[in-house]
Amino acid sequence: MAPETSSAIANEQIAIVIPAKNEAEPLAQLLVELRRLLTGSEIVVVNDGSTDQTLEVAKEHADVVVNHPISLGNGAAVKAGARAASREILVFMDGDGQHKATDVLRLVEALTDGSYMVVGARDKSSHANIFRKVANGLYNHLASYMTGQRIEDLTSGFRAVKKKYFDMFVNLLPNGFSYPTTITMAFFRSGFPVTYVPIHAEMRTGKSHVKPLRDGSKFLLIIFRIGSLYSPLKIFVPVSLVMFLIASAYYGYTYVTTSRFTNMSALFYMTSVLTFFIGLVSEQVTQLLYLSNTLKKD
Repeated sequence: MAPETSSAIANEQIAIVIPAKNEAEPLAQLLVELRRLLTGSEIVVVNDGSTDQTLEVAKEHADVVVNHPISLGNGAAVKAGARAASREILVFMDGDGQHKATDVLRLVEALTDGSYMVVGARDKSSHANIFRKVANGLYNHLASYMTGQRIEDLTSGFRAVKKKYFDMFVNLLPNGFSYPTTITMAFFRSGFPVTYVPIHAEMRTGKSHVKPLRDGSKFLLIIFRIGSLYSPLKIFVPVSLVMFLIASAYYGYTYVTTSRFTNMSALFYMTSVLTFFIGLVSEQVTQLLYLSNTLKKD
């Protein structure tokens, strides 16, 4: 599928999707600014179980309001907003004051170079605690290894994307905060061009909904999600190889010392083979999954 190009994107083609939870004050400021800068665009706010005035602010300023009586998660809010939006271009941004309205057009304009998705990559001066910086750095390096492409910000929630391509993978997205990871890897897996535009993210207003202990425990799961979404063999083959080397080393040791082939060596060899075949099957399942999504869209 060849990249699409366009000389210009009008405001009337843009839908801005903002998931919000207990962010009434910064959300009000953002919506006023968006109205001023992007006249004619569609503003979609998804209230994700807020207990403050977020819903009232959304009803006052937004074109489309989706209300979740209980919190279903950031990813669930993004999916609901994408389904409710009616324009050709979707812009996802946070309502907590981190993302600037003035950066929206920068991301949208970058779509005219043939990209299917443009991600706002946070610069080094953007506010983030040490836990997030380390985690994001590891995510970026792992994803770059998996795709063979330089990925500057895998987890940024500020992005512009062509709706018809986003809709192809909306059912794959998790309900939590790892939706940016999933959609980015899905695009790369399908050969859809993704580019990055540097942005500066401000310090968020209010308390973060991401909890390091709770969400940090999901670190390994996110890593395996990255692998399973792009190329499972790139995860499973190295693990299989490590198991094989351990088995061989242990067998060499026991052969020299006792002239025996032990059950432990056999266990490691079996684990190595099983891990490889699990990766092989996962690779085939992944290919069928993306093929199925592409055929449905076509």
